[in-house]
Amino acid sequence: MSNLPKVAWIGLGIMGSPMSENLIKAGYSVTGYTLEQDKLDRLSAAGGTAAKSIAEAVENADVVITMVPASPQVEAIAYGPDGILENARSGALLIDMSSITPQTSVDLAKAAKDKGIRVLDAPVSGGEAGAIEAVLSIMVGGEQADFDEAKPLLEALGKTIVLCGPHGSGQTVKAANQLIVAVNIQACAEAVVFLEKSGVDLAAALDVLNGGLAGSTVLTRKKDNFLNRDFKPGFRIDLHHKDMGIVTDAARNVGAALPVGAVVAQLVASLRAQGDGGLDHSALLRSVERLSGAEL
Repeated sequence: MSNLPKVAWIGLGIMGSPMSENLIKAGYSVTGYTLEQDKLDRLSAAGGTAAKSIAEAVENADVVITMVPASPQVEAIAYGPDGILENARSGALLIDMSSITPQTSVDLAKAAKDKGIRVLDAPVSGGEAGAIEAVLSIMVGGEQADFDEAKPLLEALGKTIVLCGPHGSGQTVKAANQLIVAVNIQACAEAVVFLEKSGVDLAAALDVLNGGLAGSTVLTRKKDNFLNRDFKPGFRIDLHHKDMGIVTDAARNVGAALPVGAVVAQLVASLRAQGDGGLDHSALLRSVERLSGAEL
């Protein structure tokens, strides 16, 4: 029998499925629950156990990990008679890896403490590829002792794992991450349209740009999306729209000006309104193309 903690995983989407599978590969016993049967079948095929409910998934878990789209979903799975807090054992560690508002994380930690459950907010960056390759950046908020306990598990999921401060701090850093990523994608998209309209060899141009100061992880990860107009979702515009709402609201609350971020937030919202919300966030290129006269 493994001495590793038993894990319950709630939410098996684009990120959650490969992340849970990496835990299984690392030797963890993983029981999962999600709404889609095909995702539960995938977990079972990878060596995990499919549960029929949240309560069943978490009842014997030492660690509960959640990875769902937004604050309302976190609240839906955490609270209520069928939720995590009512059914997880006292002393369990809840690691929420969703990207939600900092205040939601703070409130969850307070509510969980009353049940004897410890909480870390631990959102991630790196997209689907980072999840598959287990090279995510994981920004954590919570208590040092809980972080130290969780770190070996988190090391099966990512490469850069940092405790950023008290509850909610991980979400605050993730909001800043999403601001930087959105602005970076927008700049790359504008450069792509500019280069193409100028008649430059786009592949060659992106290669040389990525080798200099303009280079970035965003350009490395999204270069082929731009070149091939392949916008299969690794991280959907819908979710980045949600995240831009989080960062602009949080910035307003602390009195931080985000002039460029506010513009990009509106461009993301516009792209979503035009029906592209289900595409990868590299589809910001489509918005620039439309503004530049293309009919898509």
